[in-house]
Order: sequence, then C-alpha cells, then structure tokens
Amino acid sequence: MKTFENWRKTIMLLCFAAFAIDPLFLFIPVIDSHRFCFTYDKKLGLAACVIRTFMDSFYVIHIIFRSITELIAPRSQVSLRGEIIMHSKATRKKRLIFRFMVDIASILPIPHQKSALLVSKDILKKVIICQYIPRILCIYLLFQEVTKASGTVVETKWIGAALNLFLYMLPSYVFGGFWYFNAIQRENLCWHDVCARTPGCNVMNLYCARGSEDNNRFLNNSCPLIDPGQITNSTVFNFGMYIDALKSGVVESRYFPRKFFYCFWWGLRNLSALGQNLETSNSVEEIVFVIIICILGLLLFALLIGNVQKYLQSTTIKVDEMEERKRDIEKWMSYRNLPDDLKQRIRKYGEYTWKQTRGIKEEALLRSLPIDLRLETKRHLYLNLLKGVPLFEGIDDGWLLSAMCNRVKYVFYSADSYIVKEGDPMEEMLIITKGKLKSTTRSHEIGEELKAGDICGELLFNSSSLPTSTRTIITLTEVEGFTLSPDDVKFVASHFNHLQSVIHKQMSRQGLETEIISSMRHTGNMEGICEKEAF
Repeated sequence: MKTFENWRKTIMLLCFAAFAIDPLFLFIPVIDSHRFCFTYDKKLGLAACVIRTFMDSFYVIHIIFRSITELIAPRSQVSLRGEIIMHSKATRKKRLIFRFMVDIASILPIPHQKSALLVSKDILKKVIICQYIPRILCIYLLFQEVTKASGTVVETKWIGAALNLFLYMLPSYVFGGFWYFNAIQRENLCWHDVCARTPGCNVMNLYCARGSEDNNRFLNNSCPLIDPGQITNSTVFNFGMYIDALKSGVVESRYFPRKFFYCFWWGLRNLSALGQNLETSNSVEEIVFVIIICILGLLLFALLIGNVQKYLQSTTIKVDEMEERKRDIEKWMSYRNLPDDLKQRIRKYGEYTWKQTRGIKEEALLRSLPIDLRLETKRHLYLNLLKGVPLFEGIDDGWLLSAMCNRVKYVFYSADSYIVKEGDPMEEMLIITKGKLKSTTRSHEIGEELKAGDICGELLFNSSSLPTSTRTIITLTEVEGFTLSPDDVKFVASHFNHLQSVIHKQMSRQGLETEIISSMRHTGNMEGICEKEAF
C-alpha cells in the first residue's frame, strides 16, 4: 500500500515537472535580426522534446497501471455512516473512459511538431494552453487520490513550505514563456503589416529557409521600438508590454539561460506587482493577458502567504504554548508567594520536561494507542533500562518484563528534591536510571549515596500495607527513573518465583538485614523497613 502511495506522489511530482517543461517550446522560436526572419533554436527544441517524451513515458505507464487496477480490482468508497459503496459497472466504465481521455489529451505530442505554421498562426501557444487544462485536471485528481490515501502530500513542514513557494514561482516562469512568445508574435504581426503595404516584400521570406531572399531592404527601420507612452503617431506600431523583450534582445538570443532567467524575472516581478507597471497596447489579447496576470497574481500571493504561514506557524506553535504555560506558572507562583528555591525547582522541572517531550503529553499519547502498539512502544522505551537494573537481572520471563514495561511510570526529580522523608509512608518503589541521591537518617547525617541501578522501596514486595520510611532520600543531581505503585509491585512479585531470593541477596550485599530485623522487632511488624532504599 505504501508503494502505491509513493508511486502516486511520484507521478504527481512528474506532472508538475511536465507542467514546467511545456513552456520550453515557447522559447524555441528566435528572431534573426540580420535577415529579418524567424528561425528555430534546434538544440533547445531537441532537448524539450526529449525531456517531455521522458516525462510522458512515465505517465503512460501510470495510465496502463491504473487502467489494469481499475478493471481487475475496482476501488470502493466508504460513506459517512461507514457503509461500503461499490459503484456500478457502468459508472466505473464512464469514470475510466473520462480519466483515459483526459490523460491522452494531456500527453499528445503536438508541441513536438516544428513548423512555421505553429508560430505564424499561434497554434503552438493555443496547443500548450489547451493541454494545460487536462494537465491541471490530472494534477488535481492525483492530489485527491494522494490526500485521500495518506492524508497529506508531504510529511515535513519545510518541504511543504518549499512546495508552496515552487507553486508560486512556476506560474512566473510560465507567464515569462508566454510573454517571450507573444513578443515574437507582435514582431511577426508588424512585419506582416509592412510587407502587405510594401511592393516586392514576400511574406514567405519572413521564415528563414535556405536559399530564401532577405527582406531587410523592405523591413529595415519599418518597426521602430518605441515605448507605448512615447508613441504620438497612430501609424507607429505599438508593441505594448512586449517592448522590453524586443529591446533587450532576448528574442534574438540562442543562449537559453539568458532567455530563461530574463523572462522568469519579468514574470515574477509582474506577478508579484499584480501587473501594475505594465503598459499595454489596444490589443484585446494583450489586455486579457494582463488581466489574467493581475487576478492570478493576487490569488497566488494570497495562497502563498496563507500556506507558508500555516507551515511555519506549525513549527512554533508548541514553543508558543510552552512560553504561555511558563508565564501562567510564573503568575501562579507569584500569586501563591512560593519561596524562591521552590520556584527554581519548578522552573527546572518545566524546562527539563520540555526538552524531553517538546510539549507532548507522553502518558496521554501512550494511553490513546491500541494495547499492542502501547506495549511495543513501552518495550522499546523501557526494556533495556529495566534489564540494566541489578534487581531484575534474574528475570528471564519475557512476558513479565513486558508487563513491567507497561506498568512503570517515568519520573524526573530536580536537584535537592526530597523523594521521601524519614517517618513518611513509602507509596511507590523508585527504580533509579540516572543521577545520584543521598540516603540519611536523623542519627547519621553523612548517609549513603544511591546511583543508577539502585532501588528505593524493595520492602513493598513483602508488605501488605504501606511501610514507613526510616530514611530521608534527597537528590544530589537531576534524577531520572521509573516508579511502580504497591499494586504493581505485588503483581510483579506474584509472577516472579525467584524475586524474593534476589531481593534477599541484594539486601545482604548492602548489609541491610540487621537493620530490617531490628526494625521488625521494634515495630512488631514482620514486613520490615528498608534501611538503605526507602520510598
């Protein structure tokens, strides 16, 4: 399924590329200023034909592939009530024929034909415009298929912003190509008018051919390049907004980068300025062209700003939420007159959780997942850390380790935080994975140091009620770890036959048995109290 989605995305990108290839045909005609005739850039024409044929070949494969899949395995749709809707055979046939006709119309190789008729009668321009309609329709239908299958075209915000910028710049290049071609058409129209009024001038010589005569003696200085605002005589031919293309000499150049960038710059400048600086002649076609530039420029600019803003805001929305939450916390702490050291610890906790989760509520996210995904995710996050704890080294039951991964909760303590104080009940068992803690009593201020791998609250395994801590546990550095509730501890103990012996060995190694026996005698409770690690 993922392969089909990637294939559709690839074809859609190829359609955009083919959309950008078609204007290359508009740059093929060139004016020979010495012979006063029109010729062709053969190298550019060959390159454009090869590239477009290559693009269309991929789309032909896509047409065949889609036709086969539609005939063999027609797709169904799901209604809002969850009912599967199967289209009738006649409906599928009509849809398939319509898509096939649109696809064929978009890849017809008409622009590949090189003839003077295509230039003189505006056929090339009309063919490209007509083929743009089915090409845009193909892109729209593919976009619907991609978004319906995967929900979005791109996964990364920055790629989405770049794609929207490309979609804004592409029409600039297309308008630049049509501007170049129309400039040549205006020159062609002027020369035709002059030849029609001049005896001896042959219109057929306007198209460069071997052995043809030149019309330079008839056309020399016949079509002066005068800005539209400076024309005072109605007999002077008005080139309108195409005067810049003729004066710059791009219509006479065979150097493609010069033509491309100059026309692209013209299109981008006027599309961004909504065509405000364009001076037109009284030609209806030229005026309609400027109106299209104005309207489309306004729509594309609004679309670009809206989409780019949406993509860029999505990268900072979490940061803004975090800053707003920090301000709310600061106001609350000031309103409650909390001490400065407590404020600082709260700030550190907020900063650390932001660095770790980036504002994502991890526990809520894990609870929202199906049980199989939740268990697999927690195994990936916690399994290796639990295996590194000496107390659980003897556990070789994979199911029990998975159950522990599902029950543990991640916790973080800032430096100088009290985990539990002497005389308080131990409500959780803490498994230390990072950081250092200090365990002290009222009689021993120096105490002992706890580190990664140690556990506070092992005696919860043997207690039916919450035991009382005989130690004060305080963090020396920032501490990370996992906690298990008393019920979770009992669940683990009931499924692990060797756990009691492992705890006994660990407590013996730490020299805690004497303290436990004395505490049991003192309290009369056979469930004891942990000397070193209490929670």
